[in-house]
Amino acid sequence: MSLNHKTVDELHRLLVKKEISATELTKAALKDIKEREEAVGSFITVSEEAALAQAQILDEKGIDADNVLAGIPVAVKDNISTKGILTTAASKMLYNYEPIFDAAAVEKLYAKDMIVIGKTNMDEFAMGGSTETSYYKKTKNAWDQTKVPGGSSGGSASAVASGQVRLSLGSDTGGSIRQPASFNGIVGLKPTYGRVSRFGLIAFGSSLDQIGPLSQTVRENAQLLNVIAGHDVRDSTSSAQPAGDFTAKIGQDIKGMRIALPKEYLGQGIDPEVKETVLAAAKQFEKLGAAVEEVSLPHSKYGVAVYYIIASSEASSNLQRFDGIRYGYRTENFSNLDDIYINTRSEGFGDEVKRRIMLGTFSLSSGYYDAYFKKAGQVRTLIIEDFENVFADYDLILGPTAPTPAFGLDTLNHDPVAMYLADILTIPVNLAGLPGISIPAGFVQGLPVGLQLIGPKYSEAAIYQAAGAFEAATDYHKQKPLIFGGDA
Repeated sequence: MSLNHKTVDELHRLLVKKEISATELTKAALKDIKEREEAVGSFITVSEEAALAQAQILDEKGIDADNVLAGIPVAVKDNISTKGILTTAASKMLYNYEPIFDAAAVEKLYAKDMIVIGKTNMDEFAMGGSTETSYYKKTKNAWDQTKVPGGSSGGSASAVASGQVRLSLGSDTGGSIRQPASFNGIVGLKPTYGRVSRFGLIAFGSSLDQIGPLSQTVRENAQLLNVIAGHDVRDSTSSAQPAGDFTAKIGQDIKGMRIALPKEYLGQGIDPEVKETVLAAAKQFEKLGAAVEEVSLPHSKYGVAVYYIIASSEASSNLQRFDGIRYGYRTENFSNLDDIYINTRSEGFGDEVKRRIMLGTFSLSSGYYDAYFKKAGQVRTLIIEDFENVFADYDLILGPTAPTPAFGLDTLNHDPVAMYLADILTIPVNLAGLPGISIPAGFVQGLPVGLQLIGPKYSEAAIYQAAGAFEAATDYHKQKPLIFGGDA
């Protein structure tokens, strides 16, 4: 059995006992990446030299027995700044960008002696739901290489699901951690907005973006969130709410927990077999002692429209900085300053990014601002109030993560509206700034189905408690794709 089949706790024990070294573990991970990368295409950059140098320093220093993640390799989504390691956001615009600073989340990884092994592929500037808008490559689903891995954190999800790494970081603006986790049969958490610093995250939608962990198991997910969560003065939206230990409630029973099942999350557009899987999961929660009751989130149907106005408007503002003047790609075809701006952006951005910039610029333009951006903000408030009304009576909300299992490569990427609608179940969580997790809940036609658990702000520990109870009562998380030594 190779090392990537072992949990973080098991690897930690081996490291502390010196049965393996951090260098050996890193070399094993690099070998797994090389063996599987051609099949799944998870990485844009593998930082082999830097990772091995870091591992050697750690071996000389020794593994701290109280630091469970010391020496553990981790992959980082390519829109999260890494000092001296190429950070492209999967765009031609940043094809040569090596940051001079680390994101706050990456600083925290290093502070806990984790080993950053590489940067994962994604939809360009995190705009997409299939990891097909990347300038560099199309990532594939770990379970079926003719299917998409989801997006925009598709590389981070497929890297974990295929056994290249145990842990990775992604970012979630409208479902970009949870949907790929669902499609790849792993655990992915979008934390409460402000729980993890956005300092060093290349901005897409500043009121929506959140960095979060992807992992094989619920406990490992909580262990990684323990590392990256916390207040940061460099991020004005960072929460001062104490983080605590997110693993503390894992293993506790959930008797008496009240869980809401919104009827809108099982309505039109949801694959019938996905619906059956989620209803079976609801019964499992009832067996574990929770009460599951149907509720309504009436304004959730407006979530996609609201999201694409707000997110695109924020994107059109955030992406103004990429102009060919200071860093990144610059056109060679210019005779004046206007040419530099226009041609750099025309050549440097992909079609989906341009589409969203234009949509956002239109929504913010004079004469349309009130009709679109302002109205979207008002409906966002109604969506937030829907959640608050439910959480007045319930601990968590349960539903599918995505309306379908993973879809085929090159099937939805030519139809933007169909692609946008695939995020209908995850988007409201970002609009409301809530935490949400996707955990493996079954299979439809051989492809994983994710179950989404949503909680009130700062309820990550309770979400992990419920997710951990479901995981302990089922074996979906133990099933692995063929590429990771499984049967399918």
